[in-house]
Amino acid sequence: MTRLPRHTDVLIVGAGPAGLALAVTLAQLGVDHVIIDSKATASPGTKAAAIQPRTLEYLDRVGLASTLIDDGLRGGGFAVVDSDRELMRMSYESIDSPFPFLLLIGQQQTEIRLAHRLEALGGHVHRSVSLLDLHDDFPGTAATVVDDDGLVHAVTAHYVAGADGVHSSVRRLAGIDFPGDAPAALFALADMVVSGAPADNLDTTFSLSREGMLITSALPGDQLRVVAGVPEGTPAPDQAAIADLLGKRGGGWIRDTTIESVAASSTYRVQQRVAATLRRGNVFLLGDAAHTHSPAGGQGMNTGIQDAANLGWKLHHVLTGRAEPALLDSYDTERRPVAAHLIAFTSQLMQVATITDPAAAKLRNETLAAVATVPGVTDWLARSLSQLDIGYNSDHGETINGIRIDPRISLPRGLDWTVITDESGDPVAVRPDGIAADPTMLSQRYGINLDERSHQS
Repeated sequence: MTRLPRHTDVLIVGAGPAGLALAVTLAQLGVDHVIIDSKATASPGTKAAAIQPRTLEYLDRVGLASTLIDDGLRGGGFAVVDSDRELMRMSYESIDSPFPFLLLIGQQQTEIRLAHRLEALGGHVHRSVSLLDLHDDFPGTAATVVDDDGLVHAVTAHYVAGADGVHSSVRRLAGIDFPGDAPAALFALADMVVSGAPADNLDTTFSLSREGMLITSALPGDQLRVVAGVPEGTPAPDQAAIADLLGKRGGGWIRDTTIESVAASSTYRVQQRVAATLRRGNVFLLGDAAHTHSPAGGQGMNTGIQDAANLGWKLHHVLTGRAEPALLDSYDTERRPVAAHLIAFTSQLMQVATITDPAAAKLRNETLAAVATVPGVTDWLARSLSQLDIGYNSDHGETINGIRIDPRISLPRGLDWTVITDESGDPVAVRPDGIAADPTMLSQRYGINLDERSHQS
């Protein structure tokens, strides 16, 4: 095992998607870091099963998008059905992104590819290492960790990033509250190998039947993921129970699907929580340690990876002296509202999907079908689900500050900054403090018109 260093710039606790994405970001930027995880290997059977276009745009900048796309399936978007009747479809085919699809891929494979990329950049995950304690040690934080041999180590870091999940030790040791609730609802989740599913039907589908909600999503290897609301006390579903759910709640081809084997099966409860702050002193939270919510809409893992993207460049700029430490305050300012909005959005999705009263369910379905006919509604929903509408504009739309630019226009080069000008000559690249920008950190684009808001999101 690679020896744990005694000092580092950033200690990352947790090697799930968010922690690995932060480690890859820091490695690509040349920032010294250590990433630890209490588990010996990546966890199998994890819940996330899709990568959104916004996340693919970032993963492309760290050299991973094409590999993951080759591993996964290109889903068309989301559909809502009532048995054999389509109520609404949110298509990704026309969204303003170089990745106009929902990438269907298991979280475990995403983690494996992130770990491989980290290794290619010279990084390494220290596994079977658990965090015991944190305490301030100017100018950073001292962490006490223990490995699987029971040996205790001290690691001093300028900054600590907690990406260690819902039951985060980092969050607890930092004394950060995790307010929210756990709705009284139980869900069954299963991944299974199937036959009889049409190869061209790759929409993630919400089936809103009288028997209850059923979500189905294709995965590579002829697999189908199923999520269903189930009564209290229901055990993890076996093959017969899954077949019963498909037969009673599914429509069309789902009813005719043959289950060859069950790869994973479990039940779980949803929690809806956002940390009271994403920063306390030298400690930051990201991923499920910072926010947890319903998996509806495939938003959670993607939000954690984008947390890492936001935090990574800011840590790099502060540690290299390119920006003042106050820049790090903007991580909480920008990302916590995104998490709060996400919880409200996914909570509303699940409330609508799990209506059980027959009259209310009928009204819901008729309303969804009617709303789907209103021009622009399904396109707006597709942009929201794909996360292309996330931005940090504090000027209420008066400027384009904090607004995402389609990467087909900006053509970013790795994690370099891109300077865009509508003039043909060289731009004068300066930082906000007036100091000339580092030319090794910039790529430049000339003659680009950003006035057309159709190029922004």
